Amino acid sequence: QVQLVESGGGLVQARGSLRLSCAASGISISSVAMVWYRQTPGEQREWLATISRDGTANYIHSAKGRFTISRDIAKNTVYLQVDSLKPEDTAMYYCRVFGEQYWGQGTQVTVSS
Repeated sequence: QVQLVESGGGLVQARGSLRLSCAASGISISSVAMVWYRQTPGEQREWLATISRDGTANYIHSAKGRFTISRDIAKNTVYLQVDSLKPEDTAMYYCRVFGEQYWGQGTQVTVSS
């Protein structure tokens, strides 16, 4: 059974940073691509970044420079570092196994101005 558990969100002031974690079980993150999304109420989920099986990272254009996706294969965990946070980054952040309907429960990020 595949499980993804996100953590690391919280309330942070603008210009701060957070590192979000996505701990996977039931699947090896080295054998799949992993994806980070975010969603605000009333909006569709927005793709942010993907890390492929070989470790290559890709980002939505607006995320380049402030978002960094990475992984620790030994911990079977994927990370999303978000720097220079803005109030518009306030959202629920989710991870997902690329191409599969395995989602975590999300972690809330709230950025105050």
